[in-house]
Amino acid sequence: MKQKKIAAALLAALPLAAAMPAQAQKSTADGIAEYRKMLEDGNPAELFEAKGEELWKQPRGPNKVSLERCDLGLGPGVVKGAWVQLPRWFADTGKVQDVESRLVSCMARLQGFDAAELIKTPFGRGEMANITALATWIAGQSRGQRFNLPQGHADERRFYELGKRAFFFRGGPMDFSCASCHGEDGKRIRLQDLPKLTGNPGDGIGFAAWPAYRVSNGQMWSMQLRLNDCYRQQRFPYPGFASDLTVALGVYMGVNAKGAESIAPAIKR
Repeated sequence: MKQKKIAAALLAALPLAAAMPAQAQKSTADGIAEYRKMLEDGNPAELFEAKGEELWKQPRGPNKVSLERCDLGLGPGVVKGAWVQLPRWFADTGKVQDVESRLVSCMARLQGFDAAELIKTPFGRGEMANITALATWIAGQSRGQRFNLPQGHADERRFYELGKRAFFFRGGPMDFSCASCHGEDGKRIRLQDLPKLTGNPGDGIGFAAWPAYRVSNGQMWSMQLRLNDCYRQQRFPYPGFASDLTVALGVYMGVNAKGAESIAPAIKR
């Protein structure tokens, strides 16, 4: 019922915004922002946060243990502040990992899940839905904090450069790249302003807003799903969950967002 009310409120706002003259573009964007603000109090992402916290503390998997000893980069079990410093390099895996790929490592090592099976699970199903809920809760624990991704390790710097190259790579039947939508100011899709992500877009914008609840389809979207779906929109195949490409794009956007305040989990159209 709550989801239906949110969707109805947002859809009711769109015709009003669309009817505004072209010279009132800024006020249109401001109006959409105001409606989003009104909907934040009933953001269904809170339900996913609650589920994620429960999953973190619940003994699960073949080993029947919780994730409370999972190291997200700030020490075993430390969650607050971890999200705004991810992706980062982890010594135990020898990899640069974002929150979702790190959760897969912890679920495999601590709880006994099969990492390969977790990665192959479609978005929104089974344990993949649980990973999204866990990522949503972890992100929420850093809400209001500012991004400061580490770049001290050589692989962290390498992944930044890989993410930068991927961001500007053009290809596919539409000859698109990430930069086609997010490489300069003033671009929009329908009534949706597209933030420029080659620098710091500001508080709660771009990387600083995901995971987010999508009103249009009633789904909770993680950053991994957001990036994979961006490639679908470019008419590319999915890069794959927790691929080096998606993690590298996270590093690129996250480093560029240094100092921006996280509002995740946010609410989107």
